[in-house]
Amino acid sequence: MLLDTIHSRQDLLDIPEDQLGTLCGEIRQFLVQNVSRTGGHLASNLGIVETTVAIHRVFDTSRDRLVFDVGHQCYVHKMLTGRMDRFDTLRQRGGLSGFPKPCESVHDAFIAGHASNAVSVALGMARARTMAGEDYHVLALMGDGALTGGLAYEGFNNAGASREPMIVLLNDNGMSITPNVGAISRYLAQARLRPKYLDLKLWYRQTTAKSAFGRRLYALTHKVKEHMRRSILGTTLFENLGFTYLGPVDGHDISRIEMLLKTAVALHEPVLIHLITKKGRGYAPAEKTPQEFHGVGKFDPETGLRAAVSSPSFSDVFGQELCRMAASDKTVCAITAAMQHGTGLDQFASEFSSRFFDVGIAEGHAVCMAAGLAKQGMKPVTAIYSTFLQRAYDMLLHDVALQQLHVVLAVDRCGVVGEDGDTHQGMFDVGYLRQVPGMKIFCPASFDELREDLHTALYACTGPAAIRYPRGGEGAYRSAASQTRIREGYTCTIICYGTMVNAVLDAADTMQAAGYRPEILKLRTISPVDWDAIDASVRKTKRVFVFEETSDRECLADEIFAHLIETGIPAVCRKRNLGRGFIPHGAPAALLAAAGLDAGSLTKLMQEELS
Repeated sequence: MLLDTIHSRQDLLDIPEDQLGTLCGEIRQFLVQNVSRTGGHLASNLGIVETTVAIHRVFDTSRDRLVFDVGHQCYVHKMLTGRMDRFDTLRQRGGLSGFPKPCESVHDAFIAGHASNAVSVALGMARARTMAGEDYHVLALMGDGALTGGLAYEGFNNAGASREPMIVLLNDNGMSITPNVGAISRYLAQARLRPKYLDLKLWYRQTTAKSAFGRRLYALTHKVKEHMRRSILGTTLFENLGFTYLGPVDGHDISRIEMLLKTAVALHEPVLIHLITKKGRGYAPAEKTPQEFHGVGKFDPETGLRAAVSSPSFSDVFGQELCRMAASDKTVCAITAAMQHGTGLDQFASEFSSRFFDVGIAEGHAVCMAAGLAKQGMKPVTAIYSTFLQRAYDMLLHDVALQQLHVVLAVDRCGVVGEDGDTHQGMFDVGYLRQVPGMKIFCPASFDELREDLHTALYACTGPAAIRYPRGGEGAYRSAASQTRIREGYTCTIICYGTMVNAVLDAADTMQAAGYRPEILKLRTISPVDWDAIDASVRKTKRVFVFEETSDRECLADEIFAHLIETGIPAVCRKRNLGRGFIPHGAPAALLAAAGLDAGSLTKLMQEELS
């Protein structure tokens, strides 16, 4: 196989052009076979094969800087930069990351887990190159979904004005996770109709570049040519922002992409290359339903069927309950940010299309729009993953909290998410949400609690409310009890919230078998906090353990301990959480065990303290 012969960039350059199609087919076969065993982002990588091969044939990414936006389309890049033999460890703890990691390889220029930042990062690198007087190329490879985020335009606006030589490759497949929405999507569809002009532009540029006279002629006629072109065809958005626009071009035509890349380098200015690709290309199941193969678990590579039928998740239950509420209340509406499927809102989008709003990868806009809806009497429920809601913090403070507007946040993927790694772990929302004045924060530990909390947030709250829940399903705890104390005891007080209660109950069972009698407090809300229940329990036990699936920074335990000191309640205090760093990729159970948040670790900690 050709793929087996590639151990360096030179090996890729040595492959004859007429065999590159065969190589791309082998890459796709490799991706399907390996991702079917490990899970991962498949459709986006199948669509970017030829483009990635072309990039590596023109540029040396050990020196030239290739910035991804978003990084889930980096698998082919990793294969071509010496990591193919590690793909059996993809997204596993201690194995190959599913996103670019500079600590993993010199070929990975920048971490890329959140969207719309690549142009800004690339411009920073280009400016650093100029200031240092160095000589290397800077590229940003972005999906068209990233153009739904406002940060992308901040980058384009500044980069175009800077005149710094850099190349943006726009991978236009009409998708982010689900089909792209909004005016930008329609604009790109229109831009795809201009290939004849591209042919003329390239012929003119290449012809005049062959001699000194031709280059002078090009300089003299460039302004006239541009005036004529704009009169006939108009300008593109990117040209108005200061970029030379090349495209659209078939993103699966390696030789044509290589030619465009070399042309872009020769222009020595900000250039955007518009590539038309097909997400999931070369694998029929992924081509048919690319959203299902965006982030996929293990599956049968022959049929594309999942290895196992998944059980209901918190996201599913949230979506179902919201539909029931919307059926009887026409003021209930749902907002998401390119996460319709992941947040369980497919059914809502189908049944209540006039009240469903997917704003694209624009979390700040989603929250700000929710504030406007709430101000005019609607009941907006905004469903966003914890890791992406971080981007809307200013809007939570300025647009929602200042006026105490009734916006409900459905904060999905809280706590350890798993294989997507440190860019996606939902470990900071406890800290930043609790800082928002007037924000009531629910932490359901079961599906029934989620249903009740959603009703309470919509009909018993008047200001901002957040309901935070994990990825996946519920554990052994299935109650919907409203009381904070769920188990009486006298040896110590254990405080927890959310699905952390499952490990706590297991640990408490082991403790009881060993003769201890821990009292368990499960907080239904972490803002406000049930101080009466905590005070009464700790006065009795004199020892308190707080276990949280969150960052140590701004964790609830610190507030509890400070409160006990301020109220003069003496107690021995211990806490355990996810620590002060970032959590890498791996299976959730393994990551929780590594953090000491599994039942066995909790039992050991408590027994050591109490012995």
